[in-house]
Amino acid sequence: MKRTIAILCGAAAFTGAALAADPMTVAKMYDSQLSMVEKEVVSLAEAMPADKYGFAPTAGAFQGVRTFAQQVKHLAAVVYMVAAAARVEKPPIDTGGESGPVSAQSKAQIVHFLQGSFAYAHSAAAKLTAGNQMDMVQSPFGDSKTARGEVLSVAVWHTFDHYGQMVVYARMNGVVPPASR
Repeated sequence: MKRTIAILCGAAAFTGAALAADPMTVAKMYDSQLSMVEKEVVSLAEAMPADKYGFAPTAGAFQGVRTFAQQVKHLAAVVYMVAAAARVEKPPIDTGGESGPVSAQSKAQIVHFLQGSFAYAHSAAAKLTAGNQMDMVQSPFGDSKTARGEVLSVAVWHTFDHYGQMVVYARMNGVVPPASR
């Protein structure tokens, strides 16, 4: 028992030393949240078979919802849009509005678009500081202003909203999400 306590105390001391050597910053905080959602959604987009990208439930309350591909393109387009707002610039590519680019049709193209959106969002997170995260910037959704950090947080919560829908679509097609394996 004494050995276990010594090991745990030693681990706690090491963790504390590691944290002290690498202090948390505003940029790291936002970036870690983006990394978490990126891992979940990109792995799910990669796990869904290409022939199921056109799937959308049609029975009951699902009638008229986006296909799996449209879900991925939409969430990636919004990630680009909010990251651009946080960077106070236009998105680096044509997002096709909130729907995603019409040119992204294949699974490979859609996954590439998704990955690009997160790379761009990480670059936006890297620019956030304690001093600028509350700066008011133009919202990409209407004429209002919003805090720079707040608009970038949309890339996390909005993506998880659509991730939940994508999980349902995947499971309806016999795909177990990588996060659940």
